[in-house]
Amino acid sequence: MKTSSFLLGCMLLFAGFAQAADKPVIRIGARVFTEQTLLAEITSQYLRAKGYDTRVTGGLGSNLARSAQESGQLDLMWEYTGVSLVAYNHVTEKLDSAQSYTKVKELDAKKGLIWLTPSKFSNTYALALPEKTAKAYPQINSISELNTVMQAEAKTNHLVALDTEFANRSDGLDGMVDLYGMNLTRKNIRQMDAGLVYTALRNGQVFAGLVYTTDGRLNAFKLKLLEDDKHYFPDYTAAPVVRQDYLDAHPQLAQEIKPLAELFDDETMRQLNARVDVDHESPSSVAADFLRQHPIK
Repeated sequence: MKTSSFLLGCMLLFAGFAQAADKPVIRIGARVFTEQTLLAEITSQYLRAKGYDTRVTGGLGSNLARSAQESGQLDLMWEYTGVSLVAYNHVTEKLDSAQSYTKVKELDAKKGLIWLTPSKFSNTYALALPEKTAKAYPQINSISELNTVMQAEAKTNHLVALDTEFANRSDGLDGMVDLYGMNLTRKNIRQMDAGLVYTALRNGQVFAGLVYTTDGRLNAFKLKLLEDDKHYFPDYTAAPVVRQDYLDAHPQLAQEIKPLAELFDDETMRQLNARVDVDHESPSSVAADFLRQHPIK
């Protein structure tokens, strides 16, 4: 009797191992900001329910994440068209959303990376005004109008907050200043961590600041986005990017992840990001709640 129980236990144990071994492992990467963490967590929980064994590596820098995927250490990443276009493929021509997606899909395919169905959101740069400034200057609705006011009121030394990376990139501050003819110097620029830009805007410590269009703090802090009327900022449509060899081994992944990608638009991402950055909920609980509210067969 004891021998039979032992044999049965071994059989169940080995069956469990076999079942776990049958699950395809997928390694998902995420860069070091809230939106990336959320996208990776939502994708992980979603694919886990589809029978995948998901492994998430977060907190990665852009270059490290890209090299890890190119070298085969990561299978899937949520990437942005503008990042791939400018940072990884060094394309400087101005392209619209559709053109950007087509271009990066073509260029990255040569490196063994396949862009799947894109989301409906673009997390690009924008300049924004604090609520108090927006009320005091209702005529400022675009970057050109912001520039006009700042030129006319140069003596008041209006401050603009920028994150350090944007301020020092050739395709960042310098290009924007050239295109818009802005008179931004060290006197009226404040470089800081991207998160502190929002704090400075909320507290009215600066006249304007550089933000991201899907950041949850835009609504929470009542910030006014300005139109990029000369179309300086690239399109940053997000899409899942998977290694070609992984897709060859698991071709069903493209269709499985398509309906998930199509759930995400600008406002949805702002709300999800706000739950983490403003309401301080955990990314895992936000992801689980989102998937409960959006069941996909």
